[in-house]
Amino acid sequence: MKRASVLAAFTASILAGTLLASLTAENRKPHPLARSLDRIPIEIDGWIASPGRVPGDRELELLGATSYLSRDYHRARRDLDLFISYYALQRAGESMHTPKNCLPAAGWEILKYDETKVPFGDRAERINKFTIQNGDARALVLYWYQTKDRIIANEYEGKGFLLWDAMTKGRTDGAVVRIIVADNAEAANDALGFARAILSEMKLSFGS
Repeated sequence: MKRASVLAAFTASILAGTLLASLTAENRKPHPLARSLDRIPIEIDGWIASPGRVPGDRELELLGATSYLSRDYHRARRDLDLFISYYALQRAGESMHTPKNCLPAAGWEILKYDETKVPFGDRAERINKFTIQNGDARALVLYWYQTKDRIIANEYEGKGFLLWDAMTKGRTDGAVVRIIVADNAEAANDALGFARAILSEMKLSFGS
């Protein structure tokens, strides 16, 4: 009985949140970035960028992003793939695509789900750290969700904050940032340092 009461209360809170979000929907407007993604530097801490793979029309349609950035960075014979998708407005039933779904759809098997921390400002921010494999190829993936005010690893937390921001601020903008490197210790350290730099660059892009 107690469990049923808890489930009923949880369901009621979700319905109430959905109703409040729908009531504020007409007040939500797209929030463009203060600085476009292509302003992120071509050179970051010795990494030099070249254009990354351009998604096809079908991929872009499924991605549904307002804007995106795809670049390959290189340093000392090491490669790093950066992909950022930005959404100026998310509506009911729409959300930022998670690499948890996109990677398997692209043929990658997720071997290990993990998190790590990146020093940023006066705190350490949690981000996702996955080990993936496709045939004989293995790689390490770092990714996170970033808004004007938050850096989020967990998708469910992200949806909760999305609902909260929609109700309290009338905004639902946000970005997904993904970094892919080789699966070894040196590349992992490189990726963490690069992630720290991108956290700062995204903060500038949001105008924070």
